[in-house]
Amino acid sequence: MIRFDIRDKKPKVYSIILLTILTVAVTLPLYLNNHDGNMKWINAILTLYFAGVVLILFDAFRKQLEYNPYSYNTIIYSGFGLFLFMQVLTRAYLTVRCFLEPAGFGINEVLFTLLNSGKNFLRLSIPALIIFSAGLFISNLKLIRIDGMKFANCLAMMLAVLIVTGLFLIFLLNRYVVLSNSKSLVLNLLLNLAVLVYLYFESMMTGVIIADVIASKYHADPDKDFLIIPGAGLEKDGTPSPILRNRIELARNFYKAQMEKTGKSAFFVVSGGQGADEIQSEAAAMKNWLTDHGIEKECIFMEDRSTNTHENMLYSKEIINEIDPKGKIAFFTSDFHVFRAGLKARQVKMRAVGMGSPTRWYFWPNASVREFIGLMTGHRVKQSCVLLGLTAVYVLLTFLVYR
Repeated sequence: MIRFDIRDKKPKVYSIILLTILTVAVTLPLYLNNHDGNMKWINAILTLYFAGVVLILFDAFRKQLEYNPYSYNTIIYSGFGLFLFMQVLTRAYLTVRCFLEPAGFGINEVLFTLLNSGKNFLRLSIPALIIFSAGLFISNLKLIRIDGMKFANCLAMMLAVLIVTGLFLIFLLNRYVVLSNSKSLVLNLLLNLAVLVYLYFESMMTGVIIADVIASKYHADPDKDFLIIPGAGLEKDGTPSPILRNRIELARNFYKAQMEKTGKSAFFVVSGGQGADEIQSEAAAMKNWLTDHGIEKECIFMEDRSTNTHENMLYSKEIINEIDPKGKIAFFTSDFHVFRAGLKARQVKMRAVGMGSPTRWYFWPNASVREFIGLMTGHRVKQSCVLLGLTAVYVLLTFLVYR
């Protein structure tokens, strides 16, 4: 079982840069020599290179969970690690073929297979993407039947349409380039950049799903001093919504289990302001629910200013710091929301671990899409660096192949 927050040092992946420099230094002379017999060795070296990068990323992923699981690094290491793992398998297959049939592989074939790595990954993932899109669509139909036709209830359906449409457009563009036997640099560059953008968001989406699942299944140690519950809407009568009630019940059950196991009590920090259509603050509604279910008022602190997850964590931290800045903290939210809530907690310099309450199957995909959009609109600098780096590689390979 992976433990959170047991490592003090942030994992680094600078060794990938050193491995890349070493690989270029070894393969460049073989490439410049332009001898067909060298291609098998270039393929073999590239196989080892990608395998090394995958090992570095997966090791960094494990260490990142132990250092800070609520990080964009968790998404990047897992999502792109899986993509590169597919490249290892592809390159290993080509290396074997190259050794068996050395005359059939020149430098252009090596570069071409590298350039087509994104398209090959898309081809292999098409069945999973179609099934995933169908699941999004079906769950959205169920949600609309129960909760009504709202824009917020159509997000998963919209994403499903975008996934399928993107695949279709890339297929058409690729088909046109193949049928026209086009050697046009512009056309092939356009195709490869379209594949790159799709590949980037597919890898990030995969990484987000992995991070969400791991974060939502985590069970905090029973040694906490503060239990934060972020708000999630109220019913018309001012009582907690079903989603919010699940969060409160999870926190209360943890509190009771910790008391039974260790005898240690904890303070609740209920966090949520009053919406325009709510008769009281979410914090007040949560406090009333907890006191009605056996929790002493003295154990509950209300934070009733926040309007979003960031403010939930920021204002809750202010309350906690006034009581015990060194206290151990856990937060309790919906399973689809744990990762992003943890990310917001770390952004306000609060070290806390989260636990997720279950969500109905038809609600989870739509809510997860909202979380994905929220994550993609954050940390733009890191995302831009990754996307620009991949773009530079694809542009360089396109120029080398279609020069």
